[in-house]
Amino acid sequence: MHKVTRRQFIVELAAGSSAFAFTERSFAAREKPYPNIVYVFADQWRAQATGYNGDINAKTPNLDALAAQSCNFVNAVSGCPVCSPYRASLLTGQYPLTHGVFLNDVQLNDDAITIAKVLGKAGYNTGYIGKWHVHDHGRSAFIPKESRQGFEFWQTMECTHNYNHSYYYGDANKKLLWPGYDAIAQTKEAQKYIRVHADDNAPFALFLSWGPPHTPYQTAPKKYREMVNKNKIELRPNVPQKFADKAREDLSGYYAHIMALDDCIGDILKTLKDTKIEENTIFIFTSDHGDMLYSQGMTKKQKPFEESARVPFLLRWPAVHGNKGKDVDVLLNSPDIMPTLLGLCGIDIPNSVEGEDLSGAVCGDKKNEREAALLTCPSPFGQWIRKHGGREYRGVRTKRYTFVRDLKGPWLLYDNEKDPYQMENLCDNPKYAMLQSRLDKELNFLLRQTHDEFLPGPEYIKKWGYTVDEDGTVPYSK
Repeated sequence: MHKVTRRQFIVELAAGSSAFAFTERSFAAREKPYPNIVYVFADQWRAQATGYNGDINAKTPNLDALAAQSCNFVNAVSGCPVCSPYRASLLTGQYPLTHGVFLNDVQLNDDAITIAKVLGKAGYNTGYIGKWHVHDHGRSAFIPKESRQGFEFWQTMECTHNYNHSYYYGDANKKLLWPGYDAIAQTKEAQKYIRVHADDNAPFALFLSWGPPHTPYQTAPKKYREMVNKNKIELRPNVPQKFADKAREDLSGYYAHIMALDDCIGDILKTLKDTKIEENTIFIFTSDHGDMLYSQGMTKKQKPFEESARVPFLLRWPAVHGNKGKDVDVLLNSPDIMPTLLGLCGIDIPNSVEGEDLSGAVCGDKKNEREAALLTCPSPFGQWIRKHGGREYRGVRTKRYTFVRDLKGPWLLYDNEKDPYQMENLCDNPKYAMLQSRLDKELNFLLRQTHDEFLPGPEYIKKWGYTVDEDGTVPYSK
């Protein structure tokens, strides 16, 4: 694993484009040796559902303003697009078959080398607020300190989607109730954390994990629900007509949640400005995965289609690139987030990390370019099996194409530039044989690189000793 030292990082950035480069002197002038990090991520917010990305249904003025000041990773994907696998990859920088969390409701090893542990060792204060979902003792169970993966400040519940009657734990084994709509209450606690730590001598890293806009859709505060007219929602062309009414119904609630969260984004950004720490704070907005919402006639996640696998990813760091936004087309996958953040901070990346440090892309350096991001579903479960004929798959998402194999062979091939709604499957079309062969070779390279033998799901279940029901789901208690 390539490690980036602080001095190497400064030299590399100084060699980048003038608009995004900075020098060792700018580091020396900082009050804090490292930047603060505020990492905000929603659950099931697809990349397409933002105003800045062209969705006329999405009223996201705060995110739109943020995008104008941020590096917008337009090819960010959730490589294993489901809740727990993403979160484990975020924490460890590893792929699901390495950290073992390729299903929901299984435990990430307490001894894992995680971003919070690395940042803590470097002198950071660390905090986590909201949904956790990498602990296997039940979705409402207390999570002891040894299972918090290095986070110190703690206001967390394993998993709940009862947004208006939502509990959490602090350090004590006592359930506490978020007042009102939990995302708003969690945001207020995040603002409080920022204010408390703004003047610390040590930097801080705060992770805020919201449950919405994940189902249930119709539970946002009333004022937001009343702002959406479901009859005026414009559907994506890949939503079959027979699902149109149901899609508009669900989307009306989905966009209501999104409007509420957009206001929360505005509140956090205002707090960073009011405390005068926004200049040296890396602020990220993203999501753990997307939501089909009846595109392709499907719902929810786990699928390799754009609505499921693509996620928004905005990164703002004014000290580096001022208030100038730009689109970044480098392919960013979930395991890349940890090394990229560490690279931006100039902190050595542990050898356990499998993702790539893409920090150079933030600063105009294209040295860490890549050809493709890996898409995986090691063991399908739940609705993906019941309703949609779910299957194991491996695939690649390049800047232009999506290519996917299942256990039987090639399954999907889309030209996302000419066919952004993925309505024409080019797989096994003789006209695209050379392209398919090239993408197949790229997939094989990534599988070798990640030591993925692409076995049937039950073999991975057996290897990790998990117990699943007839839908391939790990049973859990609420």
